[in-house]
Amino acid sequence: MKLVVGLGNPGSDYSDTYHNVGFMAVDKLASRFLSPDFVLDKKSNALLSDQILFGQKTLLVKPQTYMNLSGDAVSYLARYYKIESRDILVIYDDIEMNKGVVRARKSGSAGTHNGMRDIVNKLGSTEFARVRIGIGKKPDFMELKDYVLSHLRSFDKSIFQDAFSVACDFAEKWLKGDEWQELTVDCRRLADEHA
Repeated sequence: MKLVVGLGNPGSDYSDTYHNVGFMAVDKLASRFLSPDFVLDKKSNALLSDQILFGQKTLLVKPQTYMNLSGDAVSYLARYYKIESRDILVIYDDIEMNKGVVRARKSGSAGTHNGMRDIVNKLGSTEFARVRIGIGKKPDFMELKDYVLSHLRSFDKSIFQDAFSVACDFAEKWLKGDEWQELTVDCRRLADEHA
C-alpha cells in the first residue's frame, strides 16, 4: 500500500494560498486518476481518497490537522495500515526554492518546514519520498506567516499549474515503482520554452 500526502491547511480561507500547494497538487493527482471524492476520516482527521493504482492500493491524503500537526494524520495512517516509511510520498511547499521549481527526493531532512518537521518527528524517520514545490522567498515588506498564507497571485497561477503537473509526474513515477534519483524541474523555464 502507498500513501501520497499533500500538505496544507483546511478550510476555504486557505484553499488557494501558497502554503496549500501540496493540497492542490494532490487534488490534481486525484483528478488525473479519476480518484473517488475525498472523504473525511475522523480517526486520522484527514481527507482520504483510495483506489487501486498500478496494481496496489493507494491512499491520497490531505491532513485536516493544520500544517504544524501534519504528522498526527500521517503517523496514524502509517500505523493503522502498517505502511513502511519508504511507501510514503509527501508533497509540500518550499520557501527556499524559487516559484515553480519542483524537486523530488527519496529522503532527507525536514528543513525549515514545520509540517515536515512534525511528520519526521512522529514517524520517527526521514526515509520517505518527498516532492517540494518552490513558492519563493517572502517579499521584504511581509512577515513569513502572512506570505505563506496569502493567496496565489493571478500571474503565478499558470506557473503553479505546470508545477502541479510536474509533481504529479513525479508521483506517478514513484507509484509505478520506476527507478529515479533526485529530480529538479524549473517550470518557469518550461513556460519560457512554450511561450
